[in-house]
Parts: sequence; structure tokens; C-alpha cells
Amino acid sequence: MKKEKVRDRIIRVASDLFYKQGFNSTGINQIIAEADIAIGSLYNHFSSKNDLLQAYLLQEEQSWFEGFEKSMTKISEPREKILGLIDYRKKLQQNSKFSGCHFIKIICETGDSNPAISDFVKSHKQKQKTLIKTLVDQCKGAPETAAETIFLLIEGAVVTSTINKNDDVFVEVKKITEGLLS
Repeated sequence: MKKEKVRDRIIRVASDLFYKQGFNSTGINQIIAEADIAIGSLYNHFSSKNDLLQAYLLQEEQSWFEGFEKSMTKISEPREKILGLIDYRKKLQQNSKFSGCHFIKIICETGDSNPAISDFVKSHKQKQKTLIKTLVDQCKGAPETAAETIFLLIEGAVVTSTINKNDDVFVEVKKITEGLLS
């Protein structure tokens, strides 16, 4: 088994803590202790907690899009990919025990106080919206507003499922989306 690199371990530990207990509630000392590293090791890789937060978000974004692509390998039809996206978001919610979207959680904590972070989160959500628009544009007869509607339905489903701690809402989102695309 290959030994985990220090930088990767720091990001993994920080990611778990940021997601489970929040960015503002996670201290550098806790990250250092749980990663079992010296303080110098942390600062050799990251200049600040915000720098570490950016690495966390970048990793989450890469993981999100790679996971989506992997889940779509056997699907070729754009309509089916959109429905697959709904299933993918549902699966992410189930896997996190309905803990919510990494990006929504961070923006709720940091707001606009850190423009680099808020811009990154906005960019991530725009990439998701662009993905949906690209797929909707390939669907014949889809209404012009379908991409925006589907994006909002999925985002709302993530928030609702986080609050209710179940995935029932994704069934309804899928039905509405099927109606929009038929």
C-alpha cells in the first residue's frame, strides 16, 4: 500500500473537518493534530487556512465532475444524462448521510467575506449550470428555460433532502424534469 503524501493527508483531514463541523469551527491546531503532522509541515504546503480551504474546494470540484463523468460512462443520450445527473446528486446526498453540498455549506459560512472563495463557489455552480445547459441544448424540443429550471430543481432538492434527511424529493424532481424534456 502506497503511503499517503503529507499534503494529501492535510487536505483529506481538513476536508473531513470542514465538511463535518464547518470551516469556522475547525482550527489549524485540530487539523495538525488529526493529520498527525508538525506545524511546519502544514505551512510548508499551505500559507494559511484560507489557502487550505481553496485546495479543499478545488479537490471537491474535481471529484464532483470526475464522479459525474464516471457515472455517465454507459449513458449516451443527453436526456438520460440529465436524469442521471439527478440520480448522481441523490447518490451524493445518500453517501454523505444528507449532509448537503460542500459548496453551499462553505458559502453559507464565509459569505462574501472572502471573495476568492465566494467566486470559486459561484464558478463551480455556474459550471454545473453550463453542464445542464449543454445537455438540454442537445434535447429536441426542450423549452428555453429548461436548463435554469432543472438546475434550480436539483439545487433545491439537495437543500430539501439535507433538511429532511431523506431523498424523496429527487423522485419528484426527476418527474418534473422528464415532463420538461418530453
